[in-house]
Amino acid sequence: MTVYIDPPVWPGDGRLWSHLVSDVSFDELHTFAAAIGCPRRAFDRDHYDVPSARYAAAVSAGAVEVGSKELLRRLTDAGLRRPRRRGPSPGG
Repeated sequence: MTVYIDPPVWPGDGRLWSHLVSDVSFDELHTFAAAIGCPRRAFDRDHYDVPSARYAAAVSAGAVEVGSKELLRRLTDAGLRRPRRRGPSPGG
């Protein structure tokens, strides 16, 4: 079971956020997130948004600290990346 977290550098709603991902399955990710107190509503397509206040808990529970590019590479290599859908292009 390996779950990865990037540093809390992503701003939003007056806080800094990390991304939590699995390179195995979404089931693994949901189980881990629940264990550290992340609500299911924090799940966004292929990752959990984790506030900086929960970062230490995630690492203490076993999340591996990696940079954002490494986190994305592991997620993509695992085939779990779900890109945001884009709407039709303007004018067509």
